[in-house]
Amino acid sequence: MNNGFIPLIVIGLLVFIPLLWVIGTFNGLIRLRNTCRESWAGIDTELKRRYDLIPRLVEVVKGYAQHERDVLERVVAARAAAVASTGSPASQARDETQLVGAMRTFFGVVERYPDLKANQNFLALQEELVNTEDRIAAARRFYNANVRDFNTRTQVFPANLIAGAFGFAAAEFFEVDDHTIRAAPAVNLAPQPRPAQ
Repeated sequence: MNNGFIPLIVIGLLVFIPLLWVIGTFNGLIRLRNTCRESWAGIDTELKRRYDLIPRLVEVVKGYAQHERDVLERVVAARAAAVASTGSPASQARDETQLVGAMRTFFGVVERYPDLKANQNFLALQEELVNTEDRIAAARRFYNANVRDFNTRTQVFPANLIAGAFGFAAAEFFEVDDHTIRAAPAVNLAPQPRPAQ
């Protein structure tokens, strides 16, 4: 081999290897960003499913709990705000928190109506809503895991150099603020009276 080619090969490798790393890092960031967007679409689909169930539940409850009009109106208003929310995941999470709170009050009202709790249509809708809530929680976990991976990749060195140069901004997590999840459960350690025999 000619000694004149060795410096050209070394220079070529010094240029080619970093260029390959930049391309690989950039493409990896694009893949992670697209995965975040795709997983957000999964959350959006499940939220729309919930939004479609709520009016049907409200209609069933109206027949039984007509004097609970303010609770029903709050649920409808919270649903409308959540449906109209198209901003960032953080802003949508705020609207979802309001809806979750309204739904909690709604189901508290339902507890006062035994006939309603026995209605087959209501039970079917309630079960569908519970399944939808589980699917939303799973989609939220999947989305947040993808956001974590994307944000980690954009913040660690040396990938952060590429992320900054090409304008990759950190993605927002989707976290509904549900105080009951974070609240410590009440534990009563007092002895319970024994039933009479």
